[in-house]
Amino acid sequence: MHTIPERFYRVSVKALILNEVRDAFLICKKDNGKWELPGGGLEWDADIKSELAREIREEMGLTTTWIADQPSYFFTFTFDHDKLRGVNVVYETTVENLDFTPSAECVEIAFVNRDTVRDNMRLFSVVRELLAVFDPN
Repeated sequence: MHTIPERFYRVSVKALILNEVRDAFLICKKDNGKWELPGGGLEWDADIKSELAREIREEMGLTTTWIADQPSYFFTFTFDHDKLRGVNVVYETTVENLDFTPSAECVEIAFVNRDTVRDNMRLFSVVRELLAVFDPN
């Protein structure tokens, strides 16, 4: 594993996929039981939109039809296992349909907001933070 100096962040691009009435967003359950936003790590010199579309296709078998030009949300966090810092850059995204195909990286999907998230859902920090600030407007 590479050593990242303390001033650097691991960047991940995440999708904000909204339901039809735009009051809830899509999360996916990982095989470890934790719920996360769709997306993944941004590789060096990669195109953000291409990487995000690839992650959505690989994780959920969904085809991306649009990704916003600018991010909607930006969160920093600390990885639990090694205390390295990371950043999640969240882009509003639409997909062709929700004909979800489970994979090792995403075994289940659900739309959530502050009112509908279940207490027993194990959420990654970015999901908790997004729930706290999510504005459907």
